[in-house]
Amino acid sequence: MKIENFRTSVVPLRRRAANVRRLLSVDAAVFAERPTVPMQCLRPETLAAEARRFTAAFGGIVLYAVKCNPEPAVLHALVGGGVRHFDCASLTEVRLVRRLFPEAGIHFMHPVKSRAAIREAYADHGVRTFVLDSAAELAKIRDETDFAPDLALVVRLALPKGGARLDLSGKFGAAPAEAACLLRAVRSAAAQVGVSFHVGSQCLDPSAYARAVALAGEVVAAAGVDLDIFDVGGGFPASYPDAEPAPLADYFAAIERAVVQLDLPGTCAVWCEPGRALVAAGQSVVVEVLGRRGDFLFINDGVYGALADAGSLNFRYPCRLIRNGRRSDGSGLAAFGLFGPTCDSADRMDGPFLLPADVAEGDWIEIGQLGAYGAVLRTGFNGFDQVLQIEVSDPPLVRTPDEGLEAAAAVCAA
Repeated sequence: MKIENFRTSVVPLRRRAANVRRLLSVDAAVFAERPTVPMQCLRPETLAAEARRFTAAFGGIVLYAVKCNPEPAVLHALVGGGVRHFDCASLTEVRLVRRLFPEAGIHFMHPVKSRAAIREAYADHGVRTFVLDSAAELAKIRDETDFAPDLALVVRLALPKGGARLDLSGKFGAAPAEAACLLRAVRSAAAQVGVSFHVGSQCLDPSAYARAVALAGEVVAAAGVDLDIFDVGGGFPASYPDAEPAPLADYFAAIERAVVQLDLPGTCAVWCEPGRALVAAGQSVVVEVLGRRGDFLFINDGVYGALADAGSLNFRYPCRLIRNGRRSDGSGLAAFGLFGPTCDSADRMDGPFLLPADVAEGDWIEIGQLGAYGAVLRTGFNGFDQVLQIEVSDPPLVRTPDEGLEAAAAVCAA
């Protein structure tokens, strides 16, 4: 399978592999390649399985948040698992999805877009759904689509600051009174009208969705409009060593209970925009240990690469040691911090990351749960911009908490 190199950073990502190598396991790949640059390990079967579980249990329309991981192989795997709609937040993402999937549903979910992006998305790529959170954005969308009669316009509602790992309440969203006014304006201007919100990324509290649904219901009632789209946004969590979320079925049940309390038309479709929950387990990275200083390890990837969230947000990731031809000395696990390869002292990840105490220079470490915001945040800073990409079929380092999700009843039916 040929790599389609989707990358638009200032210094393009350089991959040493001309083709994606498909091997049975990460260990087999390590000993075949003996990688000296970070090696991204993509798990297509895991991605497809996560997509099947999610789309089966959420009875509404599932939009994958492309920004989370736009790798074409990831998108193909999700489509193989049943995803047919995409939450795009940039014109580049719109172009990518339309090129790969001519029949896909593409929804431009960024609340503030350039005029050029709106024009091209509508005229060249068949996008009809646009999100907005202000009267100015509504006017912009109408102008640049020549007052098209076939728009689906979704008003994003601001939520109070919540308890999600990444709070998203400060940048986008209209206050309730303004949102109600916008809904009335949209109702008279568009073929379909919707409301959306976002509870924050890596939300560990299913009841946060219920509270957001209730607030959105109050806004819709105040607006006095019939909805065509009710979008509960993203934020669905993934498992990490320091975060074991409730099963996704609990989130869907909380959403269903809250939605049925609203007086929504029977034709109103319920949407969601998962990113992290779909793809976190679908990719890991293998790094080489370059040196050791006490309980810190120097590795060849870091905060300017796949481990940005391990630095700025102190995310902990599952990891395991792959020894370079050495036998274990029998010692147990120890807590380590990690230094990335750049000359920047901020290239540091405190963890702790649990590894065998005898880890040494020349060993490799597989770091898991990096399918979400791992590869996509990689930069070319300091020249550390090479990576190998392989596909593997072994299971991820962390299992999801949703062993029974396939059997969960479908909720939030359109």
